[in-house]
Amino acid sequence: MKLDILAFASHPDDVELGCAGTLITHVEAGLKVGIVDLTEGELGTRGTPETRKQEAIDAAKVMGIPVRENLAFADGFFLNDREHQLKVIEMLRKYKPDIVIANALHDRHPDHGRGSALVSESCFKSGLKMVKTKDADGVDQEAWRPKAVYHYIQDRPITPDFVVDVTPYWEKKMEAIRAFKSQFYNPDDTSPNTYISSPEFLSFVEARAKELGHTIGVTYGEGFTKERQIGVKNMFDLL
Repeated sequence: MKLDILAFASHPDDVELGCAGTLITHVEAGLKVGIVDLTEGELGTRGTPETRKQEAIDAAKVMGIPVRENLAFADGFFLNDREHQLKVIEMLRKYKPDIVIANALHDRHPDHGRGSALVSESCFKSGLKMVKTKDADGVDQEAWRPKAVYHYIQDRPITPDFVVDVTPYWEKKMEAIRAFKSQFYNPDDTSPNTYISSPEFLSFVEARAKELGHTIGVTYGEGFTKERQIGVKNMFDLL
């Protein structure tokens, strides 16, 4: 299946927090969207890889996304090296996305910046025909390079290069986030509290979205950084 957009995440729930509204917007517009989680989030204080896998499936259903894979890299310890790049390249060549969305360039969690760099470098090398990969049936894959790579903004404040209006789908984004019941605030959950499981954290997520939305004159926004200059044919494309 060829996808229009493929979003990568170092951990299950990164995409939901960083760009779920944007993905839902494009799904509702009829585009084909998928997600690849790099790790199972097994180092998380709350939940298990099994519960997080089901939560990721549930969140994808909320967003209307039919494709979600997990590469099962080592949470906290995966590297931006040849072995890991080839696995990412296999996904890029399998789904042939025109746009790739990756983790923040740098962030509170070191996996985010490292995952960002891993996906970015893999996108370039995926376009080199001398880099050889095979599909699940052992057939050689064709080279493929996405037309654009963008990075969502996560915990740390980063000035975006552009902001997407996600106001119409804000509640659905929050529903997707809350699908990760083991990770975020739940008054009935007696598990140890973490940075993201406090009730204040989701308030921060909303405040960030309101701040970004305010910059473009809407209620809620999601910000992204670009890797190369964005080109338009006329200035009205910017309106």
